Amino acid sequence: MCPYCGEHFTVLIDCSVSEQQYIEDCEVCCRPIEFHLLVTSDNDYELSVYSENE
Repeated sequence: MCPYCGEHFTVLIDCSVSEQQYIEDCEVCCRPIEFHLLVTSDNDYELSVYSENE
């Protein structure tokens, strides 16, 4: 869910890297969203999204 406009959209996540951070624009309002991804040892993942001001 976009932290700016609240719209839901789908993003592709590359889980081959255990920890990563990247920025992708919202498909609806075009504002930058910061993604933090952590893949755990049992292949679960934690994904956090932030606005540019957080």
